[in-house]
Amino acid sequence: MLTEPELLALMSELESFRVERTISTTDTDKFREAICSFANDMPNSGQTGYLLIGVDDKTGKAKGINVSDQLLQQLVSYRSDGTILPPPALVAYKHTLSSGEGDVAVVEVLPAHNPPVRYKGRVCIRSGPRRGVANEAEERILTERRIAAAKPFDMQACIGSQLDDLAMDMFLNTYRVAAIARDVLDENHRPVEQQMASLRLFDLAKNCPTHAAILLFAKDPLQWLPHAYIQYVHFPGTEMDDQPLMEKRFSGDLLTMLRELDAFVRYLPTTRPVEVSTLRETTVYDFAPAAIRELLMNAVAHRSYEAASPIRFYRFSNRLEIISPGPLYGEATPANFPRQTSYRNPVVAEALAVLGFVNQYGRGVLRAQSALAANGSPAAQFEFGDTFFGVKIPARP
Repeated sequence: MLTEPELLALMSELESFRVERTISTTDTDKFREAICSFANDMPNSGQTGYLLIGVDDKTGKAKGINVSDQLLQQLVSYRSDGTILPPPALVAYKHTLSSGEGDVAVVEVLPAHNPPVRYKGRVCIRSGPRRGVANEAEERILTERRIAAAKPFDMQACIGSQLDDLAMDMFLNTYRVAAIARDVLDENHRPVEQQMASLRLFDLAKNCPTHAAILLFAKDPLQWLPHAYIQYVHFPGTEMDDQPLMEKRFSGDLLTMLRELDAFVRYLPTTRPVEVSTLRETTVYDFAPAAIRELLMNAVAHRSYEAASPIRFYRFSNRLEIISPGPLYGEATPANFPRQTSYRNPVVAEALAVLGFVNQYGRGVLRAQSALAANGSPAAQFEFGDTFFGVKIPARP
């Protein structure tokens, strides 16, 4: 957090690539554009960017606003609500000036590890005091900067694959139009490889698609990632030694696979009436569909795609189990789970948001627990293994 002298110095400076000042408390587009610009760090300064709300951009003086908890919660939500992709690293807090001139809401934004960052499909940047949308040359610079950094598995090149291995109409007509703003697409005359590279789907140095592109658009993803599927087994009893009633594999590109899984989960649970009062009944599920869906999406987003194992989705008479290859990742630990989230597969996680399968980052487990509680079900139980992450969903009594 800034000290008061540091804040006053930023307030008094002319606006630059790392400072934006505004007196509005409601211009959410401007807030998000500023956050996106700071995350892209076009000058490659490595410095934190600051959005100062409650400061006149011409005079640098505080305007005497009161910063509410609601405003701070709204600002913090921008890091996980899926409007800025990939999610920015930011903190927001209130500073009450000792002079009595009012409050200033401060949003500190760290440069992104994996630019370019987009808001509404546009790459917002600041260069000096100029704020705008990156042109093709500027976006290429950001893309090349990301290529030079260490990359997670889904951003790494899938050596040996080619564009011909992808269903390109799915990228061009489904994903691209959802990920990039229409006016940007209309002005975009770059080769498709560069367009894909800006979305972390093509490695320009190695001239091949990334693993994320294979997962999302390959005609046969299992040719390259043979364990990138979900195995469903229904056992009649409480143990796996019973003869299965049903077995099913969900595979293919992620969009097709998740659509099939979504439809399957909708009809998986059974319902029954429960008496609420003498004259009233309500319908409950043995397993809340919303909870199953959220936890499966969590598994798809966070599993290790390098592991030689599928996601296992098992149904027993008294519970569901979802076992995802790969342990908790990054800063996430059993002690801070599920409040702390780190992304093993940032491009896959972004794709789930772009394609509408998730609404907010880092909220899936909490939403699942809420759905179970609303259904009157016991809470989900989690297992943190050295090589896997597991969840058990007890049946409603």
